[in-house]
Amino acid sequence: MTYAGSAKTILVVDDHPQLLDLVKRSLELLGHYQVFTAEDGAQGLERFLEIRPDCVVIDVKMPGVDGYQLVRAIRGDPETARTPLVILSAMAQEKDQLGGLLAGADAYLLKPVEPPDLVAAIDRAIALSEEERLQRLKNLAEQDEPSST
Repeated sequence: MTYAGSAKTILVVDDHPQLLDLVKRSLELLGHYQVFTAEDGAQGLERFLEIRPDCVVIDVKMPGVDGYQLVRAIRGDPETARTPLVILSAMAQEKDQLGGLLAGADAYLLKPVEPPDLVAAIDRAIALSEEERLQRLKNLAEQDEPSST
């Protein structure tokens, strides 16, 4: 599905309606994006396949399909694997952040996030080449491997 205009399309997936609305309005205003929303991971995957957005912003803790599962579903399909993905979560532990990045997210931001920082992360994720994305994942995986000393 293609939308009129040159605005990038963004899908925001979060199970908190107030936050979803705030993020949507902020991205439309500051990022000049066309923003779509979904209230859980399953709906997020449905909307993703319908819209084929330029980037997806994903919460981690959601009922049913969580954010990590959604990231893996998108990355696991060769037709959608190149889609830029940004996790926006309150889960602040290093293992959570590493888990999100290893699942395939291009960025992991902590809630609450300043809207300009979210716009910058989205723009960086969209600008990543496939080679840069693969190299980043390779570097993360190597850092996560236990040392064999």
